[in-house]
Amino acid sequence: MSRFFSFSIPLLAFALSTGCIPDPISSEELLVKDIKKIEDYLAENNLTAESTASGLHYIIEEPGAGGHPNINSTVTVKYKGYLLNGNVFDESGNSTVTFPLKNLIPGWQEGIPLLKEGGKGKFFIPSGLGYGRSGSGSIPGNSVLIFDIELVSF
Repeated sequence: MSRFFSFSIPLLAFALSTGCIPDPISSEELLVKDIKKIEDYLAENNLTAESTASGLHYIIEEPGAGGHPNINSTVTVKYKGYLLNGNVFDESGNSTVTFPLKNLIPGWQEGIPLLKEGGKGKFFIPSGLGYGRSGSGSIPGNSVLIFDIELVSF
């Protein structure tokens, strides 16, 4: 066995085990795929949404009243999070939860300030604005997320 071959096998095994081999799809390509999934979902469910430059799609169901929160706000919300297949991965139920907005996923940081106090919206979040390639808990990597959010207060 050559020295190169005996050195290469352990190096390849290490790279595979640590995830150092780059993902074959770029972030831009993934965003394009996520937007296509969101647009297909919207069409299949007869929904019309607005979108932002980042790929976030949203429907403001009730705008609320007063001002908008900002990244430094602490927000109190009711929410339900689910995947495009309808599987719910988290929800607050009838309870409220309070978070510093700056500690939340980028999709919430961008989406929640579109609401005013008492507002309700549906947010379609590309994976890059959610939990990315690694996922989280029961959320698989590269998952588009849907959140129904009511901004109770901030």
